[in-house]
Amino acid sequence: MTQGSNRTGLVIPTLNAGGRWSECLEAISAQTVKPYRLLNIDSASTDATPSLAREAGFEVVRIERSQFNHGATRQWAAEYLSDCEIVVFLTQDAILASPEALNELVACLADETVAVAYGRQLPHKSATAIEAHARIFNYGAQSVRKDSRAVGQIGAKVFFCSNSFAAYRRSTLLELGGFGKNLIFGEDMEFAARAVRAGYANIYCATASVFHSHDYSVLQTLERYFDIGVFDSTNSWMRAEFGSHSGEGLRFIASELSYLLRRAPLQVPKAILRTIAKLVGYRLGLLESALPLPLKRKLSMQPGYWK
Repeated sequence: MTQGSNRTGLVIPTLNAGGRWSECLEAISAQTVKPYRLLNIDSASTDATPSLAREAGFEVVRIERSQFNHGATRQWAAEYLSDCEIVVFLTQDAILASPEALNELVACLADETVAVAYGRQLPHKSATAIEAHARIFNYGAQSVRKDSRAVGQIGAKVFFCSNSFAAYRRSTLLELGGFGKNLIFGEDMEFAARAVRAGYANIYCATASVFHSHDYSVLQTLERYFDIGVFDSTNSWMRAEFGSHSGEGLRFIASELSYLLRRAPLQVPKAILRTIAKLVGYRLGLLESALPLPLKRKLSMQPGYWK
């Protein structure tokens, strides 16, 4: 691999990364432009995750599982990589889809009005039709510049972003206060919203792709959407300023049913159950302040958040 002109740090938080970890590391080693720094923040894994990371050239920092926080941990990493100009975040189950993926994403930040760029997510080869559709619907084939001028056209989608594969100009990240440290998740979107409000752009880079998808059960879907409801409830300023995403949800349901009826009709019942789980989970999340703490821990995909 060749060294890029930008000092880019690549950060991956891990916890028992499992079978896809080797694929993730191999795809990083195949990149045409090598990151200046490789950092793995490992939450006390009990498998070979940290040793494999070291073998791949990563600096490994071990933390206790109770210390991990989506925003605070990534903010610590951004501050720690003080000699980097750009910080790229990747998740342990995201596989860079081409040798140019990292270079394509980082290139978006050559424009100094861009605060963050995130890549396209493709379904894993083993993904179900439900998960394949979710990636097709949310990650199109065309790149998009999302700034204050785009709000009138795309509303709340202006701050959609994903730290499964995203790059940040470190100086801008710190200038705007970094990632929120008390968020259940969504630190990427909350930052993107503040960046757009401050006059910067959030770029969707369709030419920088990763394989990344999840086959959530109905219960996991309820947990995920409970957390989304909590996030929306505690960050209501984002919807007030940029608009609601309710219309997008209805469009997704219609698109999903159409896709499954054509491609995998036997998955329609599960999709309907998941839709019900999303609605119930989200509504409960919006009402979380009225729920007892033990119930919130049971309903959440992030039980450690509820302290």
